[in-house]
Formats: sequence, C-alpha cells, structure tokens
Amino acid sequence: MKQHYLPLFLLAGAMTACQQPSSQQRLAQTLLNDSTLHQVDSLARSVLSGGFNAGSGYSQVWARDLNSFIETACEVNDPASIRGAILVFFRLQQPNDEMVDGYVLKPDFTWYDDTPYYSDNAPDHVGFKNTVETDQETSLIQLVGKYVCKTGDRSILNEDIAGRTVMQRMDAMVDYLLRERWSEKYGLLWGAMTADWGDVQPGEGFPCDLNEHSFRSIDVYDNAMLIIALRELEGMSREEALTTKYKQLRESVTTNVRKHLWDEERQKFIPHLYLDESPIPDGFDENQIHYHGGTAVAIEAGLLSSDEIATVNRQMVENVRLSGMPSIGLTLYPPYPDGLFSGGMKEAYVYQNGGDWTWFGGRMIQQLIVNGKVEEAYAEVRPMLDRVITNKGFYEWYGKGGVPSGSGHFKGSAGTLAKAIALFREWAEQNK
Repeated sequence: MKQHYLPLFLLAGAMTACQQPSSQQRLAQTLLNDSTLHQVDSLARSVLSGGFNAGSGYSQVWARDLNSFIETACEVNDPASIRGAILVFFRLQQPNDEMVDGYVLKPDFTWYDDTPYYSDNAPDHVGFKNTVETDQETSLIQLVGKYVCKTGDRSILNEDIAGRTVMQRMDAMVDYLLRERWSEKYGLLWGAMTADWGDVQPGEGFPCDLNEHSFRSIDVYDNAMLIIALRELEGMSREEALTTKYKQLRESVTTNVRKHLWDEERQKFIPHLYLDESPIPDGFDENQIHYHGGTAVAIEAGLLSSDEIATVNRQMVENVRLSGMPSIGLTLYPPYPDGLFSGGMKEAYVYQNGGDWTWFGGRMIQQLIVNGKVEEAYAEVRPMLDRVITNKGFYEWYGKGGVPSGSGHFKGSAGTLAKAIALFREWAEQNK
C-alpha cells in the first residue's frame, strides 16, 4: 500500500502550530513571571507577621479584619498564637450570646465608649462593638472555619470556655442573630443603614452605635456574610441535626436575598430594604447605587451565576471610569449626596462613601479568579499592586487621585491581596 507523507516543511509547520501556547498558558506564564506579584506578596507577609491587630494606628484585634487575613497569617505566625487570639473572642462572648467586634488589653482601651464589653472569662481584655453592623458573629464563624481548614486544628471547636465549647458558642451566635437581628417579614438579617459594608450611619447620635435615630434596613452584605458563615458551620459540624439546621437556613436566606435584594432589570443588588423610614432625601434614587463590596461578598456566597458575575464586574469597571477613582476597590457608585453622612463622609469619595478600599476590592479579585475570570482579575488588580509598590505599604483606603489615607499598614488590604496572589499562582501552576 502506498504511504502518504507530509512534506517536511509542512510537517514542521504543523508541529510548530501544535506547540504554540494557548492564551491560558501565556497568561499563566505572565503571572508566574510577574515580579510585582512576588514583591507585593513579600510585603504583605512582612506586615501580617506583626501580630493580629488591624494595622498601624489600630491596637485593636477585630474579627472582621482578622477574618480577611487569617489564611496568610497562619503561614507567617505561630498557629498557637492565632488560636489564642481567636479564643479571646469567645471568652468575651456576652450573656445574650452576641459577639464583640474586637478587643484590646485593658491598658490600651483609651478611647471613649459608653458601652464597653467585659467578661469574667477574659479579665485582661475589654471588648467593643459597632452595633450598626450585623457582621461580627458571622465574621468570627468564618474566621474559625478558615483557621480549622488552614491548620487542621479541629480541637479548637471542642475548647471549653465556661462550660460551653466553641462549637456550641458559635451555634448560640446564630440563634442570637435570629432572635435579635431577624426580619420575619423578609427572612433576612437587618442592621442600621450604612454605606455598603460600612459601620457609619447617617442621622443623630454616635455614628457607629444603633440608637433610636437609626434607620433599620436589610442589605446584601450582612446576609451574604451569614450565608458564608452557615456554609462554614456545615463543614465544621459533626451533628446531623445541626448540619441540617445550617443547610436549611442557608438555603432559605439565599432564596430570600435573590427574591428581595436582587434587581433583575438593573442586574445589581439594591442598596437597602428599609423596615421603617428611609434617610434618603427626596430626589435621590438610592437604587441607582452599585455596592461593590457587598457584591463581591455576595459572589463568595454563591448568590450570582457566572453570567451575572461578568455583568456586575463590567459595571464595576465602568463605575471606576465614571468616578475617576483608582480601582474596583471603589466602595460604591454613585456616592451618596453630600451631607447625608457626617464628618469626612459627608463628602463624596471619602472613606466609606465612595473611597477606594483594597480590603474589599481584593475580595472581588479573588472571586473573579475562583470563577474563572482570571484575565479580568489580572487587569483589575494592577492598580492595587502598583499603589502598594509606589507607596511602600498597604493603605486602608484611597481618595480622589489615588491619595492614600488611613492606616499605612492595613492588614485587611495586605491579607486580601496576599490571598488573591496565592490564587493567581495556584491557577497559573495548573495552566502553565
């Protein structure tokens, strides 16, 4: 039988074409060769090896902050010290089972607070809480879940504190939320009206404490945090009845978030569902506002499809263009009208009213990677990486023109970027 052969020059061409790297392989090599990723990761690890307080300018250890940098912290600190820092929270749990925002050693409690939190189980510490928010319990539960996953130390769940284990205390936290911060009408958690994930409210009284002037409302951030916490509890529980409880509640909250908070027409989450009156002035449509941080956490909670993730990400990129802010860490867009909030936040693009926070922008980068949108993630993380290198630090937030503000070594920013870089590397190694 006659054999048919390709001419050598055609065969060589075919082999060369077959050996050409794919677009994924090219991106993977770019990521692996990007020295700025290594540089920022090294800086982050240096910052995170310096204890568990929120950052320079903060002596306090916050649950919501530690939750965002716990994984990298476990790699650069003694796990025993992290375990101890976590257990202080449980020792400060209150008789009604609520959890504090954070704590300090008593000599470091130097600011005014008319309702400090004490416990005989933690005689050396004092706790504090910004009660406008509803993410303290859920942050701590997530923190414990990440610690157990990272270290394999399940013994912390059975640690006895005043007659109850950590696992029992976390279950009691869920019950506290269902008892004290639950809307039966909507089947969702409520808190005071704040800007997205923030802890500053408009109106009279101290801006971080729930009071008679607060505007009770439901938002996606608090409820997405609950969904994630319940998912962690499902993984940690070894009791079938509890696992079923958490699963059923998680599914119910997921359904109700989609029903009450997702704007199908605009393809975005509405900012707030008010239980009573609203603080929004006449003539301003709050529902036009995009909440970047809450949306990123909602993606982590599994609330959006792949197509919806692509849509909200395009919206974020466009919001950055329209605002003139540096990155998708932009808290929200458009900002609330001047004067709604007090202090610096009364103006647009300041602090939580449109400031740019890597602390949450980094979470969106993480979720883009996890959901297969790595090219977009790499493009959108660039300004976050570049400003770390330019400013030689992880600032708390950035204002107009990329002006760094707040803590210069903010561990939440370092932690979310370090985790994003780890995800980039993991993807690149799998696709090189």
